[in-house]
Amino acid sequence: MPLFIPMNPLFRFLCPLAGLALAVSTAPAASLTVDSRLSAATVYPDRAVVTRTVKVNLVAGPTELVFDHLPASLVDASLQVSGRGTAGATILDVTVRQTFAEASPSMRVRALEDELSGLRRQDLVFADQLARVDQQQALVGRIEMAMTAPATGDNAAPRPSFDDWQKLLAFQSEHLARLATERQSLQQQRQELTHKIAAVEQQLNTLRGQQPGGRSFKAVTVRLAAAEAGDLELALVYAVPGASWTPAYDARLRTETRRVELTYHGVVRNGTGEDWNNLALTLSTARPSLGGGAPELPAWVVDEARPMPLAGDDGFIQLQAFEVQTGGRGRAAPAAPAAKAVRDAIIATASVESAATSATFRIATPVTLPSDNTTQKVAITSVPLPATLQYEATPKLIESAFLSARATNVSDFPFLAGAVNAFLDDTFVATSRLKTVMPGETFDLALGADEGISVKRRLVNRFSENTGLINSGRRVTYDVLLTFTNNKRTAERIVFREGMPVSRHEKIVVKLLAPAERDIGTTAAPKEVTREEDGRLAWRFELKPGEKREIPFKVSVDHPADLAVAGLD
Repeated sequence: MPLFIPMNPLFRFLCPLAGLALAVSTAPAASLTVDSRLSAATVYPDRAVVTRTVKVNLVAGPTELVFDHLPASLVDASLQVSGRGTAGATILDVTVRQTFAEASPSMRVRALEDELSGLRRQDLVFADQLARVDQQQALVGRIEMAMTAPATGDNAAPRPSFDDWQKLLAFQSEHLARLATERQSLQQQRQELTHKIAAVEQQLNTLRGQQPGGRSFKAVTVRLAAAEAGDLELALVYAVPGASWTPAYDARLRTETRRVELTYHGVVRNGTGEDWNNLALTLSTARPSLGGGAPELPAWVVDEARPMPLAGDDGFIQLQAFEVQTGGRGRAAPAAPAAKAVRDAIIATASVESAATSATFRIATPVTLPSDNTTQKVAITSVPLPATLQYEATPKLIESAFLSARATNVSDFPFLAGAVNAFLDDTFVATSRLKTVMPGETFDLALGADEGISVKRRLVNRFSENTGLINSGRRVTYDVLLTFTNNKRTAERIVFREGMPVSRHEKIVVKLLAPAERDIGTTAAPKEVTREEDGRLAWRFELKPGEKREIPFKVSVDHPADLAVAGLD
């Protein structure tokens, strides 16, 4: 049975009693710094919970195992320890301490520091070269002053001849031009070097997990007692900030089968300060930062306005504890047998586990990801989705038809909101976003504009006329012709919308002249033309291959001549 102990401030006071009850030896504990490794990580949208494991051989009696050089950002309250082995060990307590070191504990940090030192030395070389250029420019200036200074005294040098002046100008022009070019080159190289230095400094600050210049880490000491000599495999689990994952999708429409292949990816970022090497990765949809329950609604108080007092310094942040489950290490899928036929590469599929409030995706293969804030895309699943295709258009805004696929999530995976790259066969066509879709839910995928459906909108006429017996009224009429052409080899469904003017004044009267009111349906009883909210009209019809259809749209607006009306184009 695995052994487990949470961090508890009262546990240290109970440890002596527990030791007496278990007849633990009072001999001083042997301290052993273990060489542990990261074996698993569960990544949340705003943090990661990692598992560090080590296998040790214990002697009977008390022992202290020290996990050294852990990230300074480790969340103490999240620590969990469990173990299994033949030693019959009892975990007594767990201690966390922060240590400041003269040398950086991380190999990656030391490498970056060496790189930064080299870049700064190179910057000093550029500074010296620029200073030398300044000295040479000053020397050219002094030579010019000496040559052009007025003659004084009996032993004064004779005035320069015309040839001397020409030689001086040539000398000055040659050297000043060369020095100016050299200065520009040095300044450009130094500016590029400055950007490199800033980038390395940013990586260092991220890896150190604290303010610039600080070099600290944490050490966790696990004190335990073994009933007899034997082995023990110990797992240390803790949460660290700096990691995250976001969903991303590739939606690929196969035009021959008219099916959509939706590939689900997780884009993982590691900035925890620890490199992940060949570990089992799990992605979780849980959001621990939201807390365990809905916030309590405070009373709505109306009172006299008073100056707000400043917040005191006695506030604290309560960390919401959460339970994590660590699974076994992911195993790569067995290699496909050798075959002469050429086959498309397949997408590795993660296993999904749904809980009451979240879902976890266990990635099929181990992952290696350095702690430098770069992102890595891992495959979660690929799902073929039967889809109903239609083209949607808003000709008044843009004369293009956009392909849309209505599909149902037939998988066991919840699709979280994220970016979608849309492809028509193997051609990238557009980017869009997907809303959160649960298993069994129907959703729409935007697949981009398709020039195979031609859309034209032409304002045939816009005319104004006086109305009434004494020209007391004014009428504005809009006559629009919409043309749709199907240039594809398959019949396609078209949906487009036009907006009617919406009157907000009792003296402004809007009349629909075409199509006729009798041909217009409602959302409860739809027809080919349906009236929607805010005066919009929606047309839905089929276009055969090569078919062209012209649709008239005509509307008038009547108002008093002395009434200024806004919103008329």
